[in-house]
Amino acid sequence: MVVARISPHRRTRGVVAVVGLTCLALTAAGCSKRATPAAGGSATGKTAAQVKVALVPGGPHPYFQPWKGAGVQAKTDFGLGETTFNETSGWDQTKQNDVIKSLAAQGYNAFGIFGVSPDNINSTFTDLEKQGFQVASLASCPAGNKNAAAFCLSTDVESAAYKAAKAAIEAMGGKGNLVHLTGNKVDSNTQRRIVGVQKAVDEAGGKVVLVQTITDIDVDLQSAQKAVADLLAARGKDVQGIVTTAYNPAVAAAAGVKQAGLSTKVVAIDDDKTILAGISDGSVSATVTQNPVGQGYVGSYVLMKLSTGCTMKQPGLVVDSGSFVVTKANVATYDTQRQARTTELKKAFDTDYLSCG
Repeated sequence: MVVARISPHRRTRGVVAVVGLTCLALTAAGCSKRATPAAGGSATGKTAAQVKVALVPGGPHPYFQPWKGAGVQAKTDFGLGETTFNETSGWDQTKQNDVIKSLAAQGYNAFGIFGVSPDNINSTFTDLEKQGFQVASLASCPAGNKNAAAFCLSTDVESAAYKAAKAAIEAMGGKGNLVHLTGNKVDSNTQRRIVGVQKAVDEAGGKVVLVQTITDIDVDLQSAQKAVADLLAARGKDVQGIVTTAYNPAVAAAAGVKQAGLSTKVVAIDDDKTILAGISDGSVSATVTQNPVGQGYVGSYVLMKLSTGCTMKQPGLVVDSGSFVVTKANVATYDTQRQARTTELKKAFDTDYLSCG
């Protein structure tokens, strides 16, 4: 699927959760095997200083901005030859492929990619590996049961949506009407978020009614703001809770409910400053943050290890980069937990997922 500005909060299969540094396969597909890459796949013989990592989102979006600093830090910590961040693809798969080709021509030889089209990105990954480059799928995995990249490091979006809905229901006092705001309807990851929210609603035993799921409103902030304004005007007083599982609707809901002076409980996603300010002043009940820093930092580290001779024990492995519920109680300290998960992830690759003998 190719759409403009696809939400970055996507997952496509079950994940491997890092809990106490143990690989827990939640689905067989999450740890599916594929053939070990050919000569370029192992890329033996390079030193860390010869590894040049390019982090390539599908286009501009606030979610990816932490990748910039993560890449810089990875270069310093791991002695990489170079890192770069390039978001000029404009949410077009052909343009993203052209950007990647240009970076390869500039000497970049390891790529962390958020593919614009999850249905077609595997062909890009395969082409890069045939040329001898290392490839990671970051923040989103290919659609279906095959990941042609060496690994995928991404949020388990169904789990994150479930956590968000549970937090919203708790804020509502366990009963009432709930609305779900999310991204592109035909995106498989939006469907996974819908499943996660519905699971939490089902567990409420009929006390919570999911009165509406509003999709296709993460194209930009303006679209999300209009959708929230329309919702609040039509039924704001009848809705006890709003759970958002895409970035722009989360920002719009946080601001919209506060401006309207409603008592509606809002649970958001990610840690935009509007959302964090709302948690601090009580207008937002909670948010579920992801781990883009960990994706960029650990992703760069693993690309370096693969480039210098290591291999994945399970090629194509999907790993959950983590999601974290943030409330007023931990809004000032939640990043410590996220940093700890990043440290766990790096260690788990070293001890469980990589073979460097």
